[in-house]
Amino acid sequence: DQPRSRGLGDVYKRQTVYRGLDHGIKGGHFAVHSFLSGVLNSEAQNRADGNVTIDQFIADEVGVETRFPSLTVGSEGGIHGGCQIAWTKSGVRVPPVTGPAELFEKLFVTDSKERQASRAKENQLQSSILDSVLEDANRLSKQVNREDKDKLDEYFTSIRDVEKRLELRERWTHHPKPEAPFEKPANKNTVEDLPMLYELMALALQTDSTRVATLEIGGSFLPQNLGIDKAYHGLSHHGNDEEAIKHLITLETYQIQHFGKFLTRLAGITDGEQTLLDSTSVVFGSGMGNGQSHTNSDLPIILAGGGYRHGEYRKVESKGMNKVHLCNLFVDIAQRMGLETESFGNSSGAFS
Repeated sequence: DQPRSRGLGDVYKRQTVYRGLDHGIKGGHFAVHSFLSGVLNSEAQNRADGNVTIDQFIADEVGVETRFPSLTVGSEGGIHGGCQIAWTKSGVRVPPVTGPAELFEKLFVTDSKERQASRAKENQLQSSILDSVLEDANRLSKQVNREDKDKLDEYFTSIRDVEKRLELRERWTHHPKPEAPFEKPANKNTVEDLPMLYELMALALQTDSTRVATLEIGGSFLPQNLGIDKAYHGLSHHGNDEEAIKHLITLETYQIQHFGKFLTRLAGITDGEQTLLDSTSVVFGSGMGNGQSHTNSDLPIILAGGGYRHGEYRKVESKGMNKVHLCNLFVDIAQRMGLETESFGNSSGAFS
């Protein structure tokens, strides 16, 4: 009954709470940015896929079928660099949509004919520049040593990413966006915007504008709007102070409640012969297991929907040879999305 008491409502039966899952890495705040990748930024350069996050890994395969390969929502401000939840294979941070007004425009507001014409010219110019850059890079690749060639390969990957985005942009330029279900919302603050961001993400999935979406609630979350005269980041370093812990419970209960409402919203949307929640794997969690001690082990993880068998509290092996990595779960989610992959990040296999 505990998940329900924390605001998850009846959908607690359609989600699983895990203990023991993590990436087996350390780094405090800097390791938080590896929550969806399992790879520290500092260790990404020697890996074929860098520190790509699971949302972008999946989007690379299924994103060609929708207007937006993925949607990343979060704040650019706050402590430790703002939203850094999503990373591409070439090691580039995906800039977030920062508010409901911007997300609404992205999803529902069609560019004017003048803007469409301007975009077409921009695409043409960028394509010409890419062709020129690619030609120079190919010529240079025949003259460099192995180490420099590896760097050039990373460069080629970045170019291909840009080419993909240009191709998608051109393909969808003349396709009208879905009709807006309500008037454009105003940006308010990180607390009051949260329900609308969840609603717009649900609509993005419902209209098949995207099949991959991420939302980061960072240190810029404003407890003052919940009647708490403290900073979120400061409260996370609670020092076992009873009042600070009480405030943390208040603001994080608010976050869980709206996550629960998001699940309920998905459960109420028909998707073929099932609900949108049944066909959508939803992961909720944090890259830090304990804000007070800055540990990145035993991360709080909830998995909902996705056709999994739910309604359980599951503790997995967290140490030794049988340790279960969080990336193992990401492999399973990717496979359910149709990707033929046996590994991701620091996985040791698919989740069982």
